[in-house]
Amino acid sequence: MQPENAPVRIVSVAAHSGAGKTTLAEALLVASGALPRAGRVEDGTTQSDHTEAEKQHGFSITTGVLRLNRDGTDITLLDTPGYADFVREIRGGIRAADSALIVVSAVSGVEVGTERVWATADRFEMPRVVVIGKMDRERANFYAVLADIRTSLKGPVAAAFLPMGEGPGFRGVVDVLAANPEEVPGELRAALREAREGLVDTIVETDDDLMNRYLEGEEIGTDELRAAFLRAVHAGSLYPVIPVSAETGVGIPELLNLMVEGLRSAPERGMLTGLDGQTREPTPDAPASARIWRVSVDPFVGKLAYIRVWSGTIRPGDTLRNTTRGVDVKPAHLYVVSGKDLTEVPELRAGMIGVLTKIPELHTGDTLADPAHPIEYDPLVLPDPAHTVALFPKTRQDEDRLSAAVARLLDEDPTLHFTREAQTGELLLSGMGDMHTTIAVEKLAALGVNVETGVPQIPYRETIRTSSQAQGKHKKQSGGHGQYGDCHLRLDPGEGTAFRSEVVGGAIPGKYLPSIEKGVGDAMQKGPLAGYPMQDVHVAVTHGSYHDVDSSDLAFRTAGALAFRNAVEGARPVLLEPVMLLKVRAPASFTGDLISDLQTRRARVQGMDPEGTVITVTAVVPQSELQTYSADLRSLTGDRGAFSVKPYGYQDLPEHLAKKVIEARKAAANA
Repeated sequence: MQPENAPVRIVSVAAHSGAGKTTLAEALLVASGALPRAGRVEDGTTQSDHTEAEKQHGFSITTGVLRLNRDGTDITLLDTPGYADFVREIRGGIRAADSALIVVSAVSGVEVGTERVWATADRFEMPRVVVIGKMDRERANFYAVLADIRTSLKGPVAAAFLPMGEGPGFRGVVDVLAANPEEVPGELRAALREAREGLVDTIVETDDDLMNRYLEGEEIGTDELRAAFLRAVHAGSLYPVIPVSAETGVGIPELLNLMVEGLRSAPERGMLTGLDGQTREPTPDAPASARIWRVSVDPFVGKLAYIRVWSGTIRPGDTLRNTTRGVDVKPAHLYVVSGKDLTEVPELRAGMIGVLTKIPELHTGDTLADPAHPIEYDPLVLPDPAHTVALFPKTRQDEDRLSAAVARLLDEDPTLHFTREAQTGELLLSGMGDMHTTIAVEKLAALGVNVETGVPQIPYRETIRTSSQAQGKHKKQSGGHGQYGDCHLRLDPGEGTAFRSEVVGGAIPGKYLPSIEKGVGDAMQKGPLAGYPMQDVHVAVTHGSYHDVDSSDLAFRTAGALAFRNAVEGARPVLLEPVMLLKVRAPASFTGDLISDLQTRRARVQGMDPEGTVITVTAVVPQSELQTYSADLRSLTGDRGAFSVKPYGYQDLPEHLAKKVIEARKAAANA
C-alpha cells in the first residue's frame, strides 16, 4: 500500500481492439520496475489478460487493474478491453479513472473503437494523453495518424513529442518544447518548428495572460510554457500526443514522466456531485463514498466488487449504505488488486481502487456511502444488447441448473439479457455481439452448465389488410340445456388491437360481450396463414342472437372465435416480420461495402452521416437478416465497424418469403 501522502494517479488505458494497449501496459510496468520482463498477449503471459478465457482467445475480456510506481507516484492502470462487445468493462474502467491514455495504432490510425472511447472520455470530461503506438511496425506513419486524430477526434490535440524515425527505424522521441531545432537531425527540423508553433498556440489558448502576452509579441520562455502545458494537460484543455513502441520501449520513459507530471490525481479533480445536487470533496477526510465500477464472480473467492473510492476512508467493519438499492453492508476485509493478485489492506482512501468480497447486495453501478452522509452518484449508462442467441441445454441436469448459472452471469455483467420468448418458447441470451455471447456460453460451461446455441426463431406475426364481416354461430343440443351463441363481427385494419360493440336493440345481452371478446382473443393467438399471433386488428360486434335458456358465456366465447376465424379469411391476411433500426459506424472507406451488404439484407437505408473519417449508416432491416450481422460486420470491416439495433415494429413479409415461412411452419406441424 502506498504511503498516506503519496501522489496517486488512476489512469484508464483505452483503445480500439488490436491497437496495442495491453502490450503498452506491460511496457509501463517493466519501465517502472514493477515487472522484470514483459509478457506477451500471444503467449497469454500478460498481467492484464490473466483469465483462462483471455489466454485462450488472445484478447482482453475484462479490465485489468495494474499498479506501478514512478518517482514516488503510485499509478494504477485500468487496462480496458478493446472489443466493443465488452462495453460494460470499457465504460466502467474509464469512469473509475481520473484520466486516460487513448492508444492509437501508428499503422491503423483512428478506428471506430477509438471514437467510442474518446466519446466516453468526453462524457466524463476526462483529461487524456494520446499515445500513438506500434511506431516500430512497417507502414507506421506518425504524421498521417496525427492528422487523422485531429480530423476525427474533437478537442485540443497537439504533438508534445515527435518520432526520430519510423517503422523499424524508430529510435527515439524528441520533446517538442525542450528540443533545439538546430540540435536535431536535419530531416526533423522543419517538422519540429511546425510542431512547436502548433503546440505553443494550443498552450497559450488555455491561459488568458499568456495569450495576451503572446499576441503582443512577447517571447514566452520554455519553462513558463512547460508549466502552462502541464496545467493544461492536467485540466483536460490540451491533449498531448506522444509516439512510442511498447515492443522496443522507445518513448515509454517519456510517457511515464508525462503521466506523473501532467495527469491529475484524485483530490485535484474537483468537487463530486450526487444525483440530488449535494457534493463531496474527493479527499480522505470527507464522508466516505464509492462507486462499484465492475463485478466479477471468481469460482474460488466468490463475488468480487471493484470499487473506486471517491471520498473519505473505508475501513474493515465500517457500515456502508448501498444508496442505489437502500441496503446496508459491512465489508469484513478490504483488498487492492494488481493483475490477478489480491492484497488485503487496512483501509481504502479517496482515490484508490479496491475490492470487496462475498457481499451479494453489490452490483455494477451501485453507490456506497457513509449512512450518516448518504449520497448517490449517476448510474453507469449502458447500451441495449445487439446480438441474440437461443440456448438449448444439453441435458435435463443442465436445464435445471441453467437459471441459477445465468443469474450469476447477469449479476456480473448487466449488458447481458436473458429471457424466454413468449411466442416461440425459446430461451434467449442477448449481448453486445457474437463474441460477447460466445464468452458468456463459455462461462456457463465453467459453471457446470453446458448448452448449445442456435439462431433464434423469428417471432412473425399476422394481420389483415382489408375489412371483412362474418357470422359465428355455435349451436349444440345434447339433452338438457344446450349451447347457443350467435354473433356477427366486422374486422378492420388498424393500429393496435381494439374491441367494441355496435349491437343495438338488445340482440346480444351486454353480459355476453366480454365472452365474445375472449373468444376473439383466443382466435387471434393463432392466425390463419401460419399460426402466428395476430395484431393490428379492430373488431366490432355488429349483430347476433341469443337463447334465454341455452346461451352461456362459453357458447358466446366459442361463437366469437368462430366468427373471427370466418371473417379473417376474407380480410386479406398477410404475414408480418419484425424489423430493427440498425446504426452502423465504420471508417468511411467501407461505405460502399456497407451499403452493398445492407441491400442484400433487404434494408431501407434511412441516412448516412459522415463525421471525419468515420460514417454512420442508419437503416431499417428485417430481424431475420441480422441474425449473423455481428460476425459478418467484423469480417466486412476487419473489426473496424460497430453497430447497435433496437426494435422498429413490423412490416409485410414479401410474398415469396412468406410462402417459404408458411410451408416450413406446416411441415414442422406435421412432423
